[in-house]
This record gives sequence, structure tokens and C-alpha cells, in this order.
Amino acid sequence: MDQTSLEELGLTAAEAKIYLVLLEQGASLAGMISRNTGIHRRSVYDAIERLIQKGLVSYIKKNNRKHFEAASPERFLEILHKKEDDFQSILPQLKMLQKLSSEKNETLFFRGKAGIKTVFDDQLDVGQELLILGASTKANEILQYYFPHYDRNRVKKKIKARILFNETDRGHSSLKRIPLAQIRFVPQEVTSDAAVNIYGRNVSIVAWRPDPIAILIREGMIAEGFRNYFELLWKVAAS
Repeated sequence: MDQTSLEELGLTAAEAKIYLVLLEQGASLAGMISRNTGIHRRSVYDAIERLIQKGLVSYIKKNNRKHFEAASPERFLEILHKKEDDFQSILPQLKMLQKLSSEKNETLFFRGKAGIKTVFDDQLDVGQELLILGASTKANEILQYYFPHYDRNRVKKKIKARILFNETDRGHSSLKRIPLAQIRFVPQEVTSDAAVNIYGRNVSIVAWRPDPIAILIREGMIAEGFRNYFELLWKVAAS
């Protein structure tokens, strides 16, 4: 059996190797374990002690010598359940810390395609209605492999979008593929390669160029101002 699976459950390489040998061969002396695993005898004792503390190995004494034996594999399920229970107990505190962080006022700057993806991932994390002012079809050209993934996750989280495109983009094939979206158009004269994304208390301004840049502003008052401006344009925009 590949011991990697046991290592992914939290065992060291030595612990996993020793546990599998004991499971296969039954009760064994430390010297036998050392020979069968190729692990130095001192390291065998150290690893066995850790396995005993985890409840994965036990021993009995015969003629004053310790014979070590592997515990039932079901013990791993007990360990996992305990870890899950322990994590659930601290989850509310972690979520509170996350909320405090998200409520901080800050301005962040991002450059390059990887940075822009971070901005859009943030929209998914916030999970509120998305308003886009000055949307551009260039976005799909610049991040063509990212947006299908982004839209799938947006649909999964049921995040609706209202988007204002320029009239020149009407009829572009990419617009038909945008899910959970209402789309309207502003006159040709209102044109820009910078799009404003408003969601929750956040505003991201993205300049769609070959090396895109974005500014992410977390400030409720600024977001509310942009939201009011968007609603005004939404009323007069053509559907």
C-alpha cells in the first residue's frame, strides 16, 4: 500500500511505514520493525512513541520485552472526527476574525492577470449583487480562460449581476454567455477601457489593457456613492 495516504492524514513517513509493517505482520519487537522498515532503531522508538500517543499503536510485554501492535484502521476515522469537532469549535472565532478583516477600510493595488483574478475572486467571496459600470468585452480577451470558471462559481453562489456595456458592444457573442446577468447599454460617446465593479462595500476599478491593473477600495461610503451613480445610469440606459 502507498503510505502517502497515511502521510496525508498526518503521519510522518517513518510513522506511516511502521504502522503499515505492524498492520501487515502483527505484533513485533522494535528490532524486527527496524529491519523490516530500514529505519534506525532509535528513530523507530521515537516514531512508535508518537504512534502510541495518537492511539495507533499499543504494546504488550512478554519476557520483559515490548511487542508492538497496530491499532485498528478505524482509529483514523476517530482521529478525523475529533479533528473536525475541534475545528468546528474554533470556526466561529475564525469567521469573526475574517469579518473584522473584511470590514477594514483599505485600498489595494493589483497588476497583471494573476492580480486581476484576485480581484474577481474577492467578488465571489463577498457573494453580493455585482454592479458593473463601463464593462468591456476586452475582459474576455485578456482573461479568456478565467471567466468560464468565474461564472460557474458565481452561478453556484447565486450572485446576480447588472452590467452596463457601451452601445458598440451590443451584439457581441460573449454577452450571450454571461449567466445571471441583466445587461443594458450606454451611448457610444460614454466609452472607457476602465470598468468599475461595485459589490457590498467594495469598489474595484479595472483598466483592461494587455497588462491589466486594478484598484480595490474597501470603503462603504465610496461604494454607496458609486452605487447611486450606477442606479442613475441604469435607469436611463437602453435595454
